Amino acid sequence: QVQLVESGGGLVQTGGSLRLSCAASGRTFNYYTMGWFRQAPGKEREFVAAIRWTGGSTYYADSVKGRFTISRDNAKNTVYLQMASLKPEDTAVYYCAAGRVVIKIATMWEYDYWGRGTQVTVSS
Repeated sequence: QVQLVESGGGLVQTGGSLRLSCAASGRTFNYYTMGWFRQAPGKEREFVAAIRWTGGSTYYADSVKGRFTISRDNAKNTVYLQMASLKPEDTAVYYCAAGRVVIKIATMWEYDYWGRGTQVTVSS
């Protein structure tokens, strides 16, 4: 089992920045692909970003490319999502996910474990 706890969400103005953190505990964190997804009210959960366990490969949704940066610190069992130039359409609950074998990086069911989410609200 892997337990994931997100933090760092909040209310920010358009153009502002936030850094989300996801702390993992349980099984060895190092070998898991980590992802961030988000779900806005009335919408389906969507892929935001992911990072392989080596940290050498990162992936982003087109909507956040160039604005968001995913990173991980395996020594701290933590993955981060640095968000900049935030827009009102980034408002959502952001979820951290971990997958041992993830082939389709943007596909939810490829991930085995999920956190409870953290709310990000961007005011216009």
